Amino acid sequence: MSPSFRLAYVPGVTPSKWVRIWNERLPDVPLHLVTVSAAEAGDVLRDGGADAGLVRLPVDRTVLSAIPLYTETTVVVVPKDHVVAAVDEVSTEDLAEEIVLHPLDDVLGWERPPGLPAFERPATTADAVELVAAGIGLLVVPQSLARLHHRKDLTYRPITGAPESGVVLSWPGEATTDLVEDFIGIVRGRTVNSTRGRQQPPAQPKAERPTTGGGTQRKPAAGRSAGQNRRGTSGGSGSSGGSRSGSKSGAKSGSGNGRRGKPRRRS
Repeated sequence: MSPSFRLAYVPGVTPSKWVRIWNERLPDVPLHLVTVSAAEAGDVLRDGGADAGLVRLPVDRTVLSAIPLYTETTVVVVPKDHVVAAVDEVSTEDLAEEIVLHPLDDVLGWERPPGLPAFERPATTADAVELVAAGIGLLVVPQSLARLHHRKDLTYRPITGAPESGVVLSWPGEATTDLVEDFIGIVRGRTVNSTRGRQQPPAQPKAERPTTGGGTQRKPAAGRSAGQNRRGTSGGSGSSGGSRSGSKSGAKSGSGNGRRGKPRRRS
């Protein structure tokens, strides 16, 4: 069976950039995305339902390894005509008189959000967003979830004093395969030629180029031309042997054609 890689991810996390790099570097290894809720992500990884996952903290560090990726901004979701929409930022104290919804799939990890509690907790964040649109209350979530459940009649603003959600790459520590190492390298921004992660094969030495005589041809020393490295050749202008040979041949040539040097004046 040909290898493949299964990547789990929770709502709000966008793995598209890393998936694109994976497909460029490992085109022969298909990457399959597995959508999981934040609550079930840990069980999926522990049970082998995915090789790795982009999940929210906390994770069970006794079983799972994790590399922090980023921490999200926390925002409050409100109707566009709400007074909060008129400011750039609010604090949890500013919501003291507001009904703040607390869905059962909350990922911020607080026992009780600020403000006044609703009569009952919505089952999901999506349900809570619908209640905000109906004017029932407000909702505090990571910014990516506010974007995921965007509606034209709603907006959101950053809120201070609230917990933040951290996103990590996690995988079973005892199942750190070569493909997991490859994906770790991608999310950490390593180049394709990086020596970290999976072991690279040693570079092979370059073979010397054979000459026609069966030996090896050496590169001329720096600062010398090929002609200067061959001594005693007939065309070498820098060779002393060539200079003497040229003088003798010139003398013989002059005597052979009947011409002599400058005549001596008679006394």
